[in-house]
Amino acid sequence: MATVKRMINLSKTLKMMTTSRLCCFQTLKKTYFTYVNEPSMPILGKEPCWLKSADEAIEKAELDSDQVVFVQGAAATPTELLRAMTDYGVRSDVRNVQLYHMHLEGSAPFAKPENAKHFKSISFFIGGNVRSAVQAGTADCIPIFLHEIPRVFNEGYLEPDISLIHVSPPDERGYCSLGTSVDCVRSAVSHSKYIVALVNKHMPRTFGDAVIHVSHLDFAVEHHEPLPVHPIKPPSKEEQQIGKYIAENLVENGATLQMGIGSIPDAVLSLLGNHKNLGIHSEMFSDGVVELVEKGCVTNNCKTMHKGRIVGSFCVGSQKLYDFMHNNPFIEMLVVDYVNNPKIIAKQPNMTAINSCVEVDITGQICSDSIGTKMYSGFGGQLDFIMGAALSDDRQGKPIIALRSVTTKGESKIQPVLKLGAGVVTNRAVVRYVVTEHGIASLFGKNLQQRSYELIQIAHPDHREALEKAAFERLKVMPAP
Repeated sequence: MATVKRMINLSKTLKMMTTSRLCCFQTLKKTYFTYVNEPSMPILGKEPCWLKSADEAIEKAELDSDQVVFVQGAAATPTELLRAMTDYGVRSDVRNVQLYHMHLEGSAPFAKPENAKHFKSISFFIGGNVRSAVQAGTADCIPIFLHEIPRVFNEGYLEPDISLIHVSPPDERGYCSLGTSVDCVRSAVSHSKYIVALVNKHMPRTFGDAVIHVSHLDFAVEHHEPLPVHPIKPPSKEEQQIGKYIAENLVENGATLQMGIGSIPDAVLSLLGNHKNLGIHSEMFSDGVVELVEKGCVTNNCKTMHKGRIVGSFCVGSQKLYDFMHNNPFIEMLVVDYVNNPKIIAKQPNMTAINSCVEVDITGQICSDSIGTKMYSGFGGQLDFIMGAALSDDRQGKPIIALRSVTTKGESKIQPVLKLGAGVVTNRAVVRYVVTEHGIASLFGKNLQQRSYELIQIAHPDHREALEKAAFERLKVMPAP
């Protein structure tokens, strides 16, 4: 049996050597350029193997059973490579390929129930079509701070056999751009055996940590199609009111903003048109930021770090946003272990972090990643920024949690206790402000009796009496200021 296994391994080695020759890989003398794995440093004498289709690229990369595959996410999700990978995996009957990724856009054929024996999706941040697979048990997720995801690759917890990425075409010096998604991609590709790239003229060329030299790509295929876009939905009247409370009372001129995912942060941005010298330091940003730039509200002039520049790590938005990002040195796309590092966040002047949640209990515990026991999203960057703002160096930081007071079914989002199995993403010690359409609850320095009073005052009026009774049963004292 051992002899057979050695023969199989030898055959694979010989096949790869043949593939390498066909793809113009050259035998390189070992130099600093070849072993440092720095994506922005050219590897002298190496070119990628340019192929005609995504199907051919996956085949040449020799996807096999039990491999680890990393996939770039958000607007940069390489959907054509995922389609080809799924087709090849099913056709070749590969088993137990583990896909690691953040939020993915577009279709996810690998996550269909009938493909569960071939692929297992493991999310750092759940989203899109993978969510239903996680809830069905055919996919999984990793609870982790967004800023710590690169550690998984840098410290050897995961060593990808293949990375599937999405880049802009190389420029005259051979540099491509990771475009809309830098986040943990840089660390993953730096520790991957093979990099397969979808090269797309529609991918914005961005700066900062986004650059990767074409020589680091092992297999590349041109596939030109527009990036996925998110339709811009007008905020509801409740979200508009929440945005108004935050914009008029909690965002100051010169503030540095982080805006989490969701329609409420977008509503806040739409109401900041009269603010001056705002800065952006956020893991992601949306079309609202573009509008503020066009109005002259975002200058990043008050920053002491990255002065005069927007700092981000990934994004999904409209074509207008992608056009704004393209070849724009006003934006720096940086690695997420820097952008989301609470120590870096704490250094931003007047750091104002605005995030949403699923529910909050009367003591200020915030659930953002699950609905009861059902996983919905992930830790994401919420606690990175809430903690960074709470511990701000200038003591002017404002950590804000914003939510509508009721669900679409009329259930209160402010509860006596969180649902059974709900995950606490942001703990009550770092929550400073909770905002609904009924007002602002200021929690810093408040005891449990005072906190419950503050939160009940911003609950929907239909639920306040029941919350008061439940608070008394839990705390053995009536909520009071």
